Amino acid sequence: MARSATETSIAPEVMARYEPVIGLEVHAQLATLTKAFCGCSTRFGDAPNKNVCPVCLGLPGALPTLNRRALELAIRASLALQCGVQPMSRFARKNYFYPDLSKGYQISMYELPLATAGFLQIEVGGAAQPARKRIGITRLHMEEDAAKALHEGFVDSAKFTYVDFNRCGMPLIEIVSEPDMRAPSEAHAYLIALKQVLEYTEVSDCNMEEGSLRCDANVSVRIRGTEKFGTRTEVKNLNSFRHLQRALEYEIERQIGVLESGGHTEQETRLYNVSAGRTETMRSKELAHDYRYFPEPDLLPVTCDEQRLEEVREQLPELPDTKRARFVTAYGITAYDADVLSATRERADFFEEVVRHGAAPKLAANWIQTQYLRLESAGNAPGNETTHKSPAAREIAELLLMIDSGEITAAVGKKIFPRMWQTGQGARSVILEEGIVKMDDASTMEQTARAILARDPNNVAKYRAGNESVLKFFIGQFMRETQGQANPQTATEILRRLLAE
Repeated sequence: MARSATETSIAPEVMARYEPVIGLEVHAQLATLTKAFCGCSTRFGDAPNKNVCPVCLGLPGALPTLNRRALELAIRASLALQCGVQPMSRFARKNYFYPDLSKGYQISMYELPLATAGFLQIEVGGAAQPARKRIGITRLHMEEDAAKALHEGFVDSAKFTYVDFNRCGMPLIEIVSEPDMRAPSEAHAYLIALKQVLEYTEVSDCNMEEGSLRCDANVSVRIRGTEKFGTRTEVKNLNSFRHLQRALEYEIERQIGVLESGGHTEQETRLYNVSAGRTETMRSKELAHDYRYFPEPDLLPVTCDEQRLEEVREQLPELPDTKRARFVTAYGITAYDADVLSATRERADFFEEVVRHGAAPKLAANWIQTQYLRLESAGNAPGNETTHKSPAAREIAELLLMIDSGEITAAVGKKIFPRMWQTGQGARSVILEEGIVKMDDASTMEQTARAILARDPNNVAKYRAGNESVLKFFIGQFMRETQGQANPQTATEILRRLLAE
């Protein structure tokens, strides 16, 4: 059974004496149609070894050519992360042998990366005491991905490894943070914020299930108040937010346990065993590879002048932090609402389109966060991918205007919205088809109110004795009786009058 992320065998007061130091190395696959150095397709899901060529396979005499679009996206990511793009950078050969690297080396950037000295702001402290923290970014560089090795268990006493070269040569950027994070929750927040920036700028689709976003973590612990870092370990290939946080929690506790028992931590590379819920040794420092980097002789240095940077800068969309701040000031919504609405670029654009069609911003923000996202989440749930024609921003704005003006109640709106979601119809069309009308006839409403009061003389007596909270109960009964079609304000006025008689 997997170890719980919250389990600990070390006393809390002992854990509290130590401070974790965490840095992340994130690989993101660039959203190009072809690979980094050849014209092979980057399409995911094709038959194994379909999208390959002499360059991918490293055949003798094959020469790489840098994908211009990949470079543009890498520069875009650098600017979005506030990095300084270097006037000149250079590719190198990272030499090592493994079955997933047929040419015996990986093309990457080493001593001259594309960009350096950036940062990313993250939210820390939780909802009770929200705060912003700046996480430094050491470098961002380009490289190619290796092939995918599939290891099969023992069959007839032999172990097999299959290699799919479709992934070999995929264009990547590696983003290396400073060791500025002090808790697994901060690393989790950093990865979420980084993913959001890459998605907003359309640099990468960041699909972790397809391997478009992968993370390695460097972690050490030290006594709180000391400046010197402890001995770090690297935890490789963390491919989900949950695995990142759990692996860090385990590794921090493991290192503290080693130090508390009088031992010392080893500099090593570890893997996270998901099923066991623990990190395990992959290789020690003594066995670490010597990659023998040297400049790639078949590729020219990459140059980025100010004109090229300005062209890319002009294509940058409004970034998440800027959008959140604007939503608060321009639309008068809360910081929490702005955070939820700007979680994805598509959601933020949809909210603004609903407002442009006349809906009140606060009502639109509330409706999208509750009714819209509820149906969207239900429709995307595994096993429930039902086809639907979710209403356009114009139709939702029309519905919200009808609620805001009192033409229909919010309860009626909630009743017809699922029908709008299934059919794509506007609110008025659904109301006509369903035969829904708002009850606003004063005589009919008074008859309903009298019937409700007559059924419950005990609560009527309580109200008349001074317990005004009973009024809310009667209003609830009234709205239930009328199936939410009555005007709540009119219902309240009628009930108050009858109770005062």
